[in-house]
Amino acid sequence: MKMSIMNILKPTTLCQLVAAGACCVLMSGCMLLHGPSFDPRAEGPAKTADGGDFKDVADNDKIRPEWLQPPAGEYKLGPGDKLVIELLGEADTRADTIVTPDGKIYYSVIPGIDVLGKTMTEVQKELEAKLVTLYRRPQVSVQLHEANSQRIWVLGRLYSPGIFPLNRPMRVLDAISLAGGLYASRQNGTTQELADLSHSFLKRQGKLMPVNFQKLIRDGDLSHNIYLEPNDYLYLPSSLNSEIYVFGAVVEPHPVGFMNEMNIMAALGQVNGPAPNADLEHVTIIRGSLTEPKYAVVNVRAVATGKAKNFRLEPGDIVYVPSPGQFFLSHYVKAATETFVQVVVAGEAANAVGTGANLNISVGADGKVTPSVSTSDKTTFQTGQATPVAPVSTSPTAAVTPTVPAE
Repeated sequence: MKMSIMNILKPTTLCQLVAAGACCVLMSGCMLLHGPSFDPRAEGPAKTADGGDFKDVADNDKIRPEWLQPPAGEYKLGPGDKLVIELLGEADTRADTIVTPDGKIYYSVIPGIDVLGKTMTEVQKELEAKLVTLYRRPQVSVQLHEANSQRIWVLGRLYSPGIFPLNRPMRVLDAISLAGGLYASRQNGTTQELADLSHSFLKRQGKLMPVNFQKLIRDGDLSHNIYLEPNDYLYLPSSLNSEIYVFGAVVEPHPVGFMNEMNIMAALGQVNGPAPNADLEHVTIIRGSLTEPKYAVVNVRAVATGKAKNFRLEPGDIVYVPSPGQFFLSHYVKAATETFVQVVVAGEAANAVGTGANLNISVGADGKVTPSVSTSDKTTFQTGQATPVAPVSTSPTAAVTPTVPAE
């Protein structure tokens, strides 16, 4: 088999570069007509393109002292919360009520009361003020029966993963315990945890929190046992997964299965190559913990033309292909890890919603990946109790529909 490197490097067919490299990895006897002789299967060690080792990323995100303090104040009500209201000393006044979608409750003959964002104490005082025209010195009891408006997601390799109500101050280890603890294998008289702590994460309001699960769970460093907030997303993937995560300016960004002797050219070939606007000289490999990652920058163009050795990958590596002008290392590695988190969250949400959900991944002009979940039915979560979700793979199982904008 013969192929011309000059043809591969035509701007209009840039994606062929990686496809050709992947083909050479899988087939023996590949020869190049131009340029130096080069065996694409001769992989380099875990080093950067200029021969340096993986480098540490300067970590400016630290655990803040206030995250280790319980949230101040009482529980604040929201839609879906169920209350039990009773007028003390008066017969037949006990009633169950629910906060409506517009944030109101209804009790007795009183018109709807707006309770959105209010505490039980505030609601109690407001009810007593409204009932004073009907009763002499009314004393009202307001109890929270089900906390449905505030919840946390605790998914992954756990015995009972699910969506749980956040009805009390709760820390990371409390949530893991609530989900049954880490799933473990008990074989040959030993116990082995099956959660990948290096790729476990806590996401809050779209941001990756600097919680190091290896330090927290294996080393017992409680400085990472922060308090959770409503809608926090806690995920502990399986350690049995063998995948490479290829994102950025590629044709079909998604996780790919790890194969023996996997290298960067083969990984890019699995996603149908780079997008037309890809910056192939600054492809970055992220390895290790999400909170303390290491990175290496690889010149894929040099690899494809025989000027550099192929780059061997390991399970769990994140391969991020930037767009031109996007390479700013101070923000780049963080963007790559957050993209990984976004895609995993979207994939797990699709699994949680059900089989009718689709995971859509769009690639913006800047190479940023934007995942979203759509569903054909109107599935809703009943969060008064935990909503169980079966342990699933890290990779999204729903259909991936990439969108690459035209230049």
